[in-house]
Amino acid sequence: MTIQPVSIHRTPIQRFWHWFYRLLGWDGEYRHPDTEKFIIIVAPHTSNLDFFIGFIFSRAFAMPFPNFLAKDSLFRGPFGWVWRWLGGIPVNRSERTNFVDQVAAEFQKRDRMVLAITPEGTRSKSAYWKTGFYHMAMKANVPVIMAYIDYARKFISCGDVAEITGDIEGDMTKIRAYYADVTARHPHRHGEIRFRPATNETVASDDKPGDA
Repeated sequence: MTIQPVSIHRTPIQRFWHWFYRLLGWDGEYRHPDTEKFIIIVAPHTSNLDFFIGFIFSRAFAMPFPNFLAKDSLFRGPFGWVWRWLGGIPVNRSERTNFVDQVAAEFQKRDRMVLAITPEGTRSKSAYWKTGFYHMAMKANVPVIMAYIDYARKFISCGDVAEITGDIEGDMTKIRAYYADVTARHPHRHGEIRFRPATNETVASDDKPGDA
């Protein structure tokens, strides 16, 4: 997997977002993989401010607009098109449906798909990361790109590749090292970077959209 620095030629609106981002005292870097299909994991996630500053970063650095997963009922009715226009992907939350297979199928049928996920699954302190992103990447055969939001340095980075080899312990050791020196907005809410010991029940639970 090749990661390339993005040569940024900002549009007027992107220049505005970059000016605003810098006005807030933040800096960052974005490197784009040599594919238009990938998963971004964003951590640590301890505050609603993560979305706010992350969105500004994505517009300031000309990132592809990310997709997100949402329950399929939101896409029914007269306002379903709005969710699709925003990048939403409908998924069936039923326990009878294999969620990972749904996401893999979406990757297969699209020419471009950038799926952003917060593996902690909650802004509160969690003992384990959710495994959904890992199984999605394996099933869809797409890379995982790591992103962090460091409040101590006011710096966001997105572009480093997480090796997803099937060796979960080995892969998570490298991911854990990547995020080791990153400071969350609320450090006391930042839990350990690890997966729950696998059982059939926990894998099924972690793969559901609300937990991914």
